[in-house]
Amino acid sequence: MASGKILIVDDDTNICELLRLYIEKEGFEASIANDGETALKMFDTVNPDLILLDIMLPGLDGWQVCREIRKKSSRPIIMLTAKGEVFDKVLGLELGADDYVVKPFETKEVIARINAVLRRSGKKSEEDLENKVVTYENLSINLTNYELKVKGVPVDTPPKEMELIYHLASNPNRVFTRDQLLDEVWGFDYYGDSRTVDVHVKRLREKLEGVSDKWALKTVWGVGYKFEVKD
Repeated sequence: MASGKILIVDDDTNICELLRLYIEKEGFEASIANDGETALKMFDTVNPDLILLDIMLPGLDGWQVCREIRKKSSRPIIMLTAKGEVFDKVLGLELGADDYVVKPFETKEVIARINAVLRRSGKKSEEDLENKVVTYENLSINLTNYELKVKGVPVDTPPKEMELIYHLASNPNRVFTRDQLLDEVWGFDYYGDSRTVDVHVKRLREKLEGVSDKWALKTVWGVGYKFEVKD
């Protein structure tokens, strides 16, 4: 049996009760919030291991809730979207969501994704006990405490951007395709276009442009990206 606490955030009470039924059957504790403000309060009081977060909510929507949670926590978030549009998926991933499920969904799929995301986050926690730091001239990437420093100054960087630059910089001069990065950094099968990688790289470049002439975040046209280190 599984264990852990799941916070379900959806304004549809029928969906909430259905998810609660299946989640508790799997051995999890389930809590429910029907709007964004309540979700943020319950996040602090319940301290869930994972959040199932609907996008369309009264008051604060799912995007805003995701942003607020990511300011203080890297707890896994699975977005629930009724639209199924690539835009929704990309935006959710850009904001730091770990996965998404499109409505209408099979409850078995939701449970499978919860288990998969928790397994990945659990492995990440064990790995983070090690000191995961990569340094280059004027650049320090510390994945243990999710801190990026440019010329010694901390730069505010969302979790997925941190994980992406750490992954690239840990493998200097290796070329990664967008699909490889989605698989190895996001860690799940991505059903849609891969432009979320492009958006993350663009944002990283804005932070890192002109910092050093000894390394660069490079586009390999027709293939993907690499962290190029010059001799």
